[in-house]
Parts: sequence; structure tokens; C-alpha cells
Amino acid sequence: SGMSVLIETSLGDITVDLYCRERPRCCENFLKLCKVKYYNWCLFHSVQRGLVAQTGDPTGSGSGGEAVYAMLGGEKYFDRELRPKMKHLRRGCVSMVNSGSDRHGSQFFITLGDSIDSLDGVHTVFGQVAEGFDILDKLNEVYCDRDHRPFQDVRIYHTIVLDDPFPDPPGLVIPDRSPEPSAEQLARTDRIGAEDAIDDTEGLTQEEAAEYHRQREAQSNARLLAMIGDLPDEDVKPPDNVLFVCKLNPVTTDDDLNTIFSRFGEIHSCEVIRSKRTGESLQYAFIEFDKADDCEAAYFKMDNVLIDDRRIHVDFCQSVAKVWRDFRRDKATAAAGKRHSQQQQRRRSPSPAANNGSRNRRSPSPDQQQRSRNRRSPSPDQQRSRNRRSPSPDQQQRSRNRRSPSSDQQQRSRNRRSPSSDQQQRSRNRRSPSPDQQQRSRNRRSPSPKQQQRSRNRRSPSPEQQHRYRSRRSPRESPAHKKSKHNRRSRSRSRSKSHGDSRSKGTSSSRSRYR
Repeated sequence: SGMSVLIETSLGDITVDLYCRERPRCCENFLKLCKVKYYNWCLFHSVQRGLVAQTGDPTGSGSGGEAVYAMLGGEKYFDRELRPKMKHLRRGCVSMVNSGSDRHGSQFFITLGDSIDSLDGVHTVFGQVAEGFDILDKLNEVYCDRDHRPFQDVRIYHTIVLDDPFPDPPGLVIPDRSPEPSAEQLARTDRIGAEDAIDDTEGLTQEEAAEYHRQREAQSNARLLAMIGDLPDEDVKPPDNVLFVCKLNPVTTDDDLNTIFSRFGEIHSCEVIRSKRTGESLQYAFIEFDKADDCEAAYFKMDNVLIDDRRIHVDFCQSVAKVWRDFRRDKATAAAGKRHSQQQQRRRSPSPAANNGSRNRRSPSPDQQQRSRNRRSPSPDQQRSRNRRSPSPDQQQRSRNRRSPSSDQQQRSRNRRSPSSDQQQRSRNRRSPSPDQQQRSRNRRSPSPKQQQRSRNRRSPSPEQQHRYRSRRSPRESPAHKKSKHNRRSRSRSRSKSHGDSRSKGTSSSRSRYR
């Protein structure tokens, strides 16, 4: 430690102390490259804010550069020095860039932040910035593109070795003075030159310069709002056909303003802004015209006009809320359409994972295939059991003989099933009765003449029985009955006579009483 190198850049000078004891290989390579003016006119081709500023590539692409040993006929790269371990703890650490496979060439970087752990164990720290931290601040603030390339070139002009403890290897050519940059080196960049002055206000008056700076600030703010999503686009502008009207009377309504401003042209919409909680007027409104010329005419004529005992103020609308709502609606519609198309695409063609899963379900694994083969191809023991279960040809013939009877057995079976002629005759005799049996059956069914006569006698009574029956039915014809009838009539006459006498006596007594 204590060996220093002065690096002159387009932004200023930086002094670097080297760790020659801890990193002798890296320090020797860096010092000899500085001596031969290898780093002169090298670009800082990558500047990442708060991280690193990388340089050391003469081509300016980030993929070139070689170690000093390649100039002496050796290898283009050399191996990393792993011991002792050194970390990127402070701002200003100088490290050799890992060019791949833990090997270094000529490129190095300077850290622009503290405690960058992601660089530890990958790149090799071999120095520390001693002076020029203000230059690091300038380097950290340069404007870069998406690839971290500065828009204005930052170059190393010159390197001066203040002390070199390592002897110069034989064959190393050290120039007497710094060489002038070649046309090829200056033509490798398409950015603003390192020495070019950037003054956009040159030739402008003080008022024009102030307006220019205001526009630049407005563009910067718009770009920032577009990046965080508060604006649909950095070039968005408020509509030129909308008026902002304020200082209204609370009683003024939308229809009143529409009637007043409609004389300048056709109005697309007129809205008095009201409180969402109470519904009362907030005393300002927005009026949208169909044409911008009508809006401009209303602006010049209606400012400071008396409406409902209030002098209103009219100005052009500076709000982009409606444009923002339309943008969000269009964006949401496009996102919904994209999701719908993706869902349709997924339904039509399943994903590779789903295809792979279906293939895995259809095609079994090697273990499953082996198990299936083992089940299909039986073992010797299983084959013996199958031999036991499947009979031999002789056993099969015997089984057929048992199942199919012989011709004699078939004849016997037919004889059993079809009876003989005697048996058939007996069966017919049993079914058809003999003439005697038929005659007996007829005799049983048809009664004899005597039985028929008896039945008639039972049904038709004899004359004596008929006379008896008639005498029972009409007893009035007998003399006894006639005599009893005559006696009953004579009794009823005597009763009615006695009853009439009693009535005549009663009437006479009643008449004499009332007299």
C-alpha cells in the first residue's frame, strides 16, 4: 500500500492508492498498462448510478481489452488472486473486472456506493480512491441510456504513475510522452464529445432562457409522471375545447350555464361540480365545446361577466383527468381483450406443462412398464399353476365324452321321453270314458221320470193344499168371520148413538146456562 496512480479524466483528476502487497499481480498489470499509456482516451462505457463506473476497454464496447502480458508474448488474461479476501465496503474501491472463468484483463471499475455485497467474491479489489471523491459524485450524476452508456462521453485523458515498485519486464516499450488520440479512437463513439459544451440557451435572451428552462422542467416532470403511471403519456396535453369557469353563485345550475354559453357555439357538455357528500355546488364548472374556436371566443367574451350577482372568471381547462379516464378505460379494455384471447388460446392449445402431464399419464414410467411386463409374463411358478388349471388333451376328450352321451344312451333317453303304443292307448282310455261311464254320467245329469214328477209335485201344490192356502189368505169368507163382523158393526152403532145423546144434553145445558 502507498503506491499511487493519478488518473486524469474529462470530469477531473482521481488519485488511486494500490494494494501492492495484497494484490501484486493485479497491481503490476495495472501499473505497466498505465506506463505504456494503454488507458489513454478510454471511455467510461458503463456508469450505473450508486453502483459502479467501468472503463479500461480501448474499443469502448465492454468486451475488449487484454493484460500487459499479452504485449510480452504471454496470455491475454491472468488468474484471479483469491487471498486475502477483500470486500467492496466503501465508495471508491478499484477492482479488476472478471472477464470470465475467474480471469482478468485490462478492464477495471470504481464503486460509486458503499457495501456492494453482490461484487464480493466475483471481482478483485486492488486499490482505493484517495482523492477526487467530488469527481466520483459528478460521475454518478451523468445521464445514461438504458444500457448505462453516458449520453456525453467521459474519457480518461492521461495516467501518471507516481511510484512503481515492480521492475519493468524485458521487451516492454514505454513511450516518452502521451500519444495523441487517433481518428479511429475518436470515431468509435456516436455520443456528445467529452469536450463539447452543452448550452441550449446560448443566443437566447433572459426571458427566453427562463421559458426554455420551464419547458424542460415541465417535460421532465411529465416524463416522471408517465413513468410512475400518473399520466398516460409524457406528451399529453389538456384539451383546447374545454373552459374552466369559477366564482359561480351556488344557485347557478348546469342549464343556466348551458343557456348562457350556447350563443358562442354548440356545447357538448356542461357540468357544475358538486359535493359528493352534500350535493351542493362547489362554485366551479367545466364547459366543453364541439369546436376549439367557439371555446376561444367564449374565453375572450365571458371573463369577468356578471351571472346571478357574481362576477365569474373564465380560463382554459388545464386538467387532463378526462384524457386520463379515457386512457385507463382503453387500457383496461385492451387488457381484458388480451386476457380473453389468452384464455381462448389456452383452451385451444394446452400449455407445455399440461401436455407433458397428459403424456406422463398416457405413457407409464419405466418402473410401471416393468411391473406391467411382469404381470403379463408369469413366473415359472405361475406357469405351473396355469398348467394345472388347463387340462391335457386326453382330459379334455374325456370331459367331452362325459358331456356328450353315447348313441345307446341317447336312444334310451328318447325311449323314456316317447311312450309306447300300449302306454299311449292306456292314456287315451284314461282320458276318454267308456260307453257305460258315459251313460251313467248322462243318467246322473238327467233325472228319471219319477224324479221329474216328484219335482213337479213339489213345485205345484195339490188341490187340497191350494184350498188350504186360499182359506188362509181370505178368512173373511167363513161364517164365523161374517158373524164377528156383524157383531162389530152393531157395537159401533150403539156407541155412536149413546155418544150423540150425550152431545145433545151438553148443548142444551150450555144454552140454558148462557140464557
